[in-house]
Amino acid sequence: MFNILFEDKNLIVLIKPVGVSSEDGMVAAIREHLGNADAYVGIIHRLDTAVSGVMVYAKTKIAAADLSRQIQDGVFIKKYLAVVSGSPEKNNGRYEDLLFKDSSKNKSFVVKRERKGVKKAVLDYETLSKTTLDNGEISLLKIRLHTGRTHQIRVQFSHRKMCLLGDKKYGSRFDCPIALFSHSLTFTHPEAEEEMCFTALPEKTFPFNKFEI
Repeated sequence: MFNILFEDKNLIVLIKPVGVSSEDGMVAAIREHLGNADAYVGIIHRLDTAVSGVMVYAKTKIAAADLSRQIQDGVFIKKYLAVVSGSPEKNNGRYEDLLFKDSSKNKSFVVKRERKGVKKAVLDYETLSKTTLDNGEISLLKIRLHTGRTHQIRVQFSHRKMCLLGDKKYGSRFDCPIALFSHSLTFTHPEAEEEMCFTALPEKTFPFNKFEI
């Protein structure tokens, strides 16, 4: 059901498939892999159901606490690949926004002022490549998340008129899977205390197949 990049007694690093919840769905799949319906599986970070890519899960509470602390301290590095309509004004930069999540619509919005339920969202991006389709320019971006807000990448780029291809919830007119992939994770092993980095590339399907990755 999923490809394993690394596994030991503390954690498991894998590629989450499209269409599987990073919470209930993946926890059940990992327990099936372990052959133990009651095995502890610690959720460290999340990935939208419609999005695939590299994820790590803890197999002990101690490992979960350590990895969660790394996220809080900003030393757990998450990078993504995305294809957007158009292109950013600058080839690289930082976007900072205030996001409000409307739980009833399962959708986030950029807002101007802080209020209850509003959280700061920060990401860095780098434009890797550009190409032109019949209906306009598209760009391949590498993105580093500094915060982990709901639909953060999707809403921050759509707010700037650069919808992720296939992301109809946020305005895309392209009929394809959401063009977002969890490309790499970098963190310190909870027990060995050595830095680990895991990377993967999206499948060569549209629109990623329009670029040399």
